[in-house]
Amino acid sequence: MSLEASEINEASRNIVPPKLRKLSGLALRLVAAIEHWLEKRRSRRTLSELNDDQLRDVGLTPAEAKAEVSRSWFWIE
Repeated sequence: MSLEASEINEASRNIVPPKLRKLSGLALRLVAAIEHWLEKRRSRRTLSELNDDQLRDVGLTPAEAKAEVSRSWFWIE
């Protein structure tokens, strides 16, 4: 079971001192940003594995797909 950020923030108001609330909010935003970055990375990796017919099905040309995949500055195989 995972908690949503809003649920964590609500619970933290009751148990976390005010000075630490800002830090916990920053940490949650950082985690959310990392999750977003990783999702974009996964999507670009999947896009790089599609063949021409599959790209056409999603409305992209191979050149458009290559341009999007190349936007990823950090790539681990």
